[in-house]
Amino acid sequence: EDPQRKLVLLKYSDGNYTNYMQGRAHFHKLDFSLEILNTSRQDRQLYEYIVSKGPEEKVWQIQLEVYEPVSDPSIQILSWALANGSCTVTLNCTAERGDSISYSWGSQDNSTSGLCLHNGSLLHTSYPLQNSSIACACTASNPISSRVVNFNSSECSYKQAGGTGLRTEHLVWIVVVPIIVAMVFIGVFMAIRVAMPTAGQEQEHTLIAEDSAVHTIYSQVQRVEKQKGVPAAERPSCTTIYAAA
Repeated sequence: EDPQRKLVLLKYSDGNYTNYMQGRAHFHKLDFSLEILNTSRQDRQLYEYIVSKGPEEKVWQIQLEVYEPVSDPSIQILSWALANGSCTVTLNCTAERGDSISYSWGSQDNSTSGLCLHNGSLLHTSYPLQNSSIACACTASNPISSRVVNFNSSECSYKQAGGTGLRTEHLVWIVVVPIIVAMVFIGVFMAIRVAMPTAGQEQEHTLIAEDSAVHTIYSQVQRVEKQKGVPAAERPSCTTIYAAA
């Protein structure tokens, strides 16, 4: 079988020591502690501390965990409803950075702490609107750090509720009514477009009817019989043109 391989960080013997991780680890001789510099997630592993004295050897195993500190959390209102003078709201608390984050809700006011007490990122609670002193706090934490953010109940007042959300009747006026007006406008516009060619066609038919009237020109030539004894050049001739519409 392949032998078990171990990486030696530091060796101490008879008052002297050798640091095999110069620049990455610092040995404190006073208390025999080893400090890992510029800790990263790659340092998360199992370490051994071995003390050898004659034929006897003692081994301590240490599991090192590395955590990124928690960043400042934020609270998002997922839903709210106003009914019977109370506000029912669902809040979500999240932190963008951090390892192994856990969330909890609470309040510094003991009289209303029951409304805010919860473990987890989501909080679903209900409280009366006239009590504006209720404030729930979300704590995001891991084994090395914690951050707190507060939520004020006044954010669910009637005034701000109207600004943060749209009721159904508001959506009707904003969405449905403009659509109906647009449809009516399009219908009137199409009716005008249809009526204009019809009027043009009637005018065109009238002009054609007028142009189709027949104008006849009749010509009648009357010849006078030859008069005896009168030269042909002196004989009168008559030409009459009749016009009938």
